[in-house]
Amino acid sequence: MRLVTLERENYSEPGVWWNDEIIGLRGAGFTNMLQVVAGGADALDRVERWIYNPPSGERLDPERTTLLSPIPRPPKLICIGLNYRDHAAESNSAIPDVPTVFSKFHTAVIGHRHPIVLPKDTSKPDYEAEFAVVIGRGGRRIPEASWREHVFGYTIVNDVSARDVQAATSQWMLSKTFDTFAPIGPAIVTADEIEDPHTLDLSLALNGEVMQSSNTRNLIFGVPKLIAHLSSVFTLEPGDVIATGTPAGVGFARKPPRWLKPGDECRVRIEKIGELVNPVVAEA
Repeated sequence: MRLVTLERENYSEPGVWWNDEIIGLRGAGFTNMLQVVAGGADALDRVERWIYNPPSGERLDPERTTLLSPIPRPPKLICIGLNYRDHAAESNSAIPDVPTVFSKFHTAVIGHRHPIVLPKDTSKPDYEAEFAVVIGRGGRRIPEASWREHVFGYTIVNDVSARDVQAATSQWMLSKTFDTFAPIGPAIVTADEIEDPHTLDLSLALNGEVMQSSNTRNLIFGVPKLIAHLSSVFTLEPGDVIATGTPAGVGFARKPPRWLKPGDECRVRIEKIGELVNPVVAEA
């Protein structure tokens, strides 16, 4: 099942991208995606019964529907750095012994086809294609063997980064959390659709040119390890998003560097999940 959040004229609501249509879920009693995620199997059963018999007027054309991030305000947006060996190498960084963790604020989150706005504060904005995990059942000190019990589904994140701001300090967060620097979407694909999340091709194309191309089998720390490690420190909650890191090919490592500029289009593709597309514009 592919779950989205769609924007109506005066409100937003969760929905299902079903075949070639989007079906809103407000009439089924869900006003936001967190209710679906936290509701677990019972909520998904209710959703499935609804999509087979929604009232008239609830089937929408995806091409004419504005999509927000599937979870517009994730409780936590947790990011993992240097989680592909080739990216660590191009960053001139050692392979980490434990996951490198930072976060982004929810004010950075945007959806599919919404513009990445390049702030005046940076001259070195960069892209990062990332496979992301959406937590379903929360918990603390989750064993690696129990990881599947806590995954609701998977989505795509573009971890947009201001490299000059990042280099100015040892702390990465400010460089990563400018408004619009966390495109997520277009959908959450439920976990039952992807048997093994460590076999997925992912890529990023900039104006049609492929800049990054890899597979999640190349993650240094896979999903079980990340869930166990993170939950050893803090409680994971329904709707938390874990962006698992980016492979080689980012802009700063190219010769010459390739920074994002107004007029660009970022297209992140992950097998079995879809494409997250965002135009790039300058701050007004």
